[in-house]
Amino acid sequence: MSPEPSSILLSPIEYLKGVGPLRADLLKKELNLFSFGDLLEHFPIRHLDRTKVFPIAQLNPSLDFVQVKGRLVHFELIGERRSKRLQAQLKDATGTIELTWFQGIQWVQKRLLVGDDYLVFGKLSFFMGKPQLVHPEIESLDQGHVAPKTGLEPVYPSTEKLKAKGLNGRALAKLTAVLIPQIHERDLPEFLPQSLVTALRLPSRFKAYRNIHFPATIQDYESALYRLKFEELFLAQMRMAMIKSNRHRFSKGVVFDQVGDLFNTFYKEHLPFELTGAQKRVIKEIRTDTAKGHQMNRLLQGDVGSGKTMVALLTMLLAADNGYQSCLMAPTEILAQQHFNSLSRMLEKMEVSIGLLTGSTKKAEREKLLSELANGTMQMIVGTHALIEEVVQFKNLGLAIVDEQHRFGVAQRAELKLKSAIPPHILVMTATPIPRTMAMTAYGDLDYSVMDELPPGRKPITTVHRYETARPSVMDFVRKEIAQGRQAYFIYPLIEESVKMDFEHLMKGYEEVKAFFPEPQYYISMVHGKQKAEMKETNMLRFKNHDTQIMVATTVIEVGVDVPNASVMVIESAERFGLSQLHQLRGRVGRGSAQSFCILLTGRNLTRDALERLKIMCATNDGFLIAEKDLEIRGPGDIEGTRQSGVLQFRLASIVQDKAILDVAAQQCQKLMEQDPELSSAENLQLKSYLLSRKGKTEWSRIA
Repeated sequence: MSPEPSSILLSPIEYLKGVGPLRADLLKKELNLFSFGDLLEHFPIRHLDRTKVFPIAQLNPSLDFVQVKGRLVHFELIGERRSKRLQAQLKDATGTIELTWFQGIQWVQKRLLVGDDYLVFGKLSFFMGKPQLVHPEIESLDQGHVAPKTGLEPVYPSTEKLKAKGLNGRALAKLTAVLIPQIHERDLPEFLPQSLVTALRLPSRFKAYRNIHFPATIQDYESALYRLKFEELFLAQMRMAMIKSNRHRFSKGVVFDQVGDLFNTFYKEHLPFELTGAQKRVIKEIRTDTAKGHQMNRLLQGDVGSGKTMVALLTMLLAADNGYQSCLMAPTEILAQQHFNSLSRMLEKMEVSIGLLTGSTKKAEREKLLSELANGTMQMIVGTHALIEEVVQFKNLGLAIVDEQHRFGVAQRAELKLKSAIPPHILVMTATPIPRTMAMTAYGDLDYSVMDELPPGRKPITTVHRYETARPSVMDFVRKEIAQGRQAYFIYPLIEESVKMDFEHLMKGYEEVKAFFPEPQYYISMVHGKQKAEMKETNMLRFKNHDTQIMVATTVIEVGVDVPNASVMVIESAERFGLSQLHQLRGRVGRGSAQSFCILLTGRNLTRDALERLKIMCATNDGFLIAEKDLEIRGPGDIEGTRQSGVLQFRLASIVQDKAILDVAAQQCQKLMEQDPELSSAENLQLKSYLLSRKGKTEWSRIA
């Protein structure tokens, strides 16, 4: 909302009739309602049709809130003190319903008179197959107390503190009813292009805000809701599209205009495997981006094992061919070391200098690296957030690659562009597949590449769910795999807030695994968050070098451990993991040519959501499908990989339930940007003005 400075919507909430200073303080603390405009955007969660009266015999479990009319035939107090309740029976021509109150009993009891007729409204439930209303509203039809009920009555979200002070959902409805008549069309001017409003048959903003609160019909409400949801999603698309459009047209970037000896030599002589079609497509997109003279900001998402590291290396070689340095920033030392080892191995026959910089790099080595980066003799550097420290200076940084980007803050990533006079090209990589709807809303300002093929020879991982009672047979299966020269993971969740409790849980699991796999026949590595980096690295290397056959670990191995010989993973208490995390963990096996297995071990008492997650994991290896299902089950607020808190927090719209509206918003945004990228036409000036007025008020994150 962008009211004019003189608009009534800017008025402090305490000045609304019925509020005052005390109530205003509560509304500010509990609901963040500071102004008339805030109250206007405190939308109802549903509407109740108070015009409809149900015959008691027609009540059924599919109904929610209902209104009935009948004669009070009996009431009595039951129980004593805290367990006291007031129970009554209401009868109409078709049947009888029970009414129950546990609070406010004295006040309700005074209003009840056997033989009188009442209008009763409340949430329907059933007990022993019979209908009942608990804490219903009740109004006498014989004592002249009933106010006429017209239209749909809004129900507003409140809090326990507000309810205790008399500001329940109904009281908030009364305040909104005082506000609405004071608002006029000039307070809610239209900013969407009129052609768009007409084409989509949208109500005006003024009408939409009025009808979202107090609609005359359900059709009026649905029309208002669609308009306001569309508005939220359309504005999100427009903001992202304008950021991307401005970067494409106006940002400066270093030019990689030649594919030179380093790239060609590696591609022709040292490429360890044939690139997939997806890898070739992404490299072509990157080559096009980096040759334009504008800064590249590209998001590369590829499922576990899809070959993102190879794309990163080829892009770094492209930078080196054009005389520029490159860096690859990973979120943990383990992952940085993994990348460094992998890149060094692939470059061992090439004349390329590459270094590793992390928090634990020794002082002498650090000083040498810093000197070589500053004078330009170091062409490539892999590291953690240590790379963005002020002391790290590049001679000519041309490319910055950020891996598992959601683990870095926006400010950290933005630091990279300050390392060069002309901002370096940015390639953001993630192995967490991002649902399409989330990509459209959270990452719409980035160019977007998807790697949806796995390298040839990879076999789909067989995933099964087993209950705790099957543990002996699971252990026998693991034993057979080890007997064939394979290795196994046992993964334990972080299930307690206490680090000490987590450690004890892991140690208990470790002892249990040792009981099944005793030394000296078997050797076990253990990795967890409390270990020092050196110990962690040593234990991982022992497993990688096949000095141990079993790795017992927490989710610290979710990313960064590449052991092609590991063919089986047992995930303990698998019901405690989210879908995306289960998929990431599973990706640690299946990296060699042998058939691999993931066993999800759980107890018997599973929630419906947990059972659904396990079924999905057993049904598919497709990370993108899993991400979509994860979004449906958990919603956008909890999905790992969102760019920054707040980006997906719409007031009304949901990228899960409102995919169809999002698609329409995206289409309209694209059409508008193609026709008028500057929004300079007379019809689009209001929209441009609105977007500019909101600049900086929403934390839309940007890489650079």
